[in-house]
Amino acid sequence: MQKEYKTITEISGPLVFAEVDEPVGYDEIVEIETPSGETRRGQVLESTSKYVAIQVFEGTSGIDKNSSVRFLGETLQMPLTEELLGRVLSGSGQPIDGGPDIEPEEERPIVGAAINPTAREYPEEFIQTGVSSIDGMNTLVRGQKLPIFSGSGLPHNDLALQIARQATVPEEDQEGEGSEFAVIFGAMGITQEEANEFMDDFERTGALERSVVFMNLADDPAVERTITPRLALTTAEYLAFDQDYHVLVILTDMTNYCEALREIGAAREEVPGRRGYPGYMYTDLATLYERAGRLEGRDGSVTQIPILTMPGDDDTHPIPDLTGYITEGQIYIDRDLNSQGIQPPVNVLPSLSRLMDDGIGEGLTREDHADVSDQMYAAYAEGEDLRDLVNIVGREALSERDNRFLDFADRFEEEFVDQGFDRNRDIDETLDIGWDLLSMFPKAELNRIDEELIEKYYQAEEADEEAEEVTAD
Repeated sequence: MQKEYKTITEISGPLVFAEVDEPVGYDEIVEIETPSGETRRGQVLESTSKYVAIQVFEGTSGIDKNSSVRFLGETLQMPLTEELLGRVLSGSGQPIDGGPDIEPEEERPIVGAAINPTAREYPEEFIQTGVSSIDGMNTLVRGQKLPIFSGSGLPHNDLALQIARQATVPEEDQEGEGSEFAVIFGAMGITQEEANEFMDDFERTGALERSVVFMNLADDPAVERTITPRLALTTAEYLAFDQDYHVLVILTDMTNYCEALREIGAAREEVPGRRGYPGYMYTDLATLYERAGRLEGRDGSVTQIPILTMPGDDDTHPIPDLTGYITEGQIYIDRDLNSQGIQPPVNVLPSLSRLMDDGIGEGLTREDHADVSDQMYAAYAEGEDLRDLVNIVGREALSERDNRFLDFADRFEEEFVDQGFDRNRDIDETLDIGWDLLSMFPKAELNRIDEELIEKYYQAEEADEEAEEVTAD
C-alpha cells in the first residue's frame, strides 16, 4: 500500500529529508509532487523509524516543504526487452530518441542479483577490438573488466567509439555459427557536444543497431549518474544471460560517477575518506565492476570497459587506484604519445591485461600471439630505456645493436600503435605487423619466441644477413 506524507523537513543539495511514522525500505522508489503539480522521482538513501533521506533523480529545484512525498513500496526497476537494441535512453532509463515507449517483457531491480562465485566461468575467450595495441599487447577477454585510464583532454572517447563499432567475437563454436554481439554504452556527465559526437558516430557507422545507449549529460542532475551504470548493467545482464548475447559494456566517465558520490556524501554530511570521497567508494565501485563475467550453463557474457579520467594524470588518485584493485588490468592513454599525433595514444608499457595469457594462443588466436607480444614488449621497453640514455650521451655513442632497438621503438609507435581511429585490424593483421617489426632483429635476438614459430613467421632476412657478414669478417 502506498503511503503519502507532507512532512518534508529539509532540502539539501540533491537530498530531501522527510519525517515518517513507520520504517521505509532502503532503495525504495519515491514520487515527490511539487505544489505546481510536477512529479519527480527519487530513491530512499537512508531510513530510520522517524525520518528518511531521499535522493531526487531529476533535481530538487521547485520542491519545497509543501510538496507531498509518496512511497511506492518497490525498488527502481529497469524495463527489459530485446527490442532495447537500437534505442537511446536518458540516464534515468527514459527513451529520448523519439521512438515508441518501451514495452518490456519483464522488469528487474537495477541493483542486480548477487552471483554465486562457484557459478562463474573463468574468462578465457578472445574479444577482437580491432585495435592493435589492445588485441596484440593487452588482449581483452570475454567476461573481463578492463578499464581505460585517461586524462582530461585526451581522446578516450574516440577510442571508446572505435571499440564500440569494431568489437566482435570470433566465430569459433563447434557448430560454426557466429555469436550475437551487443554493446551497452553508458555515458555519465558528458557535454552536449560529446553526446552529439557519440550519436553521430553511432548512426553513421550503423553501430547503433546492435547497441543500447544511456545518456546522462553534464547539466543533468548529478544524482542521476549513480543509477545510469546500474541501468546499463541490468540491461547487459538480461541480454547476456537471458538472450545469450556477448555484451560489451562501455562506461564513461567513471570519474563523473565518483564525483556524484562525493556530492551526495557531502549533502549527507558524511565523514569523508581520501580527498573527500566517501569511505565506501571501493565497495560501491565493486558493486558495478563485479557484474562482469560469465555464468555456467549460459552462453552469453558481460565484458566491461569502464573509462575514467585521472585528475591531474595521477594514477594514485583514489578513483584509478581503487579501480585498479577491483579490475583485471588497465589500458593507459598517454599524453606524450597524443602530442606526437599517434592515434590511439595507448602506452603499452604501463598497460596490462591480467587475463590475457588465458585468452590467446592456439584455438583462441594465432599460435604465435603470446610469444610475439612478449618479444615486442621487451624490445619496446629496451628502446624506451635507450631513449633516456640518448638524451645524455647522444645517439652516436650507442652501439649498432642499441640503435636497432631505438629504431624499433620508433617504428613500433608509428606502425603498430598508430593506426588511426577509423582503421579496423583483425588479429592476423596485427600479428603480421608485429612480425614485420621484429624482423628488424637477427633471429638470435628473438629469445622470447619459439624457434618453430620463428621459422614459420620470420619475414625478413636482412638482419640475419648483416649478422652473418659481421661474423665472417
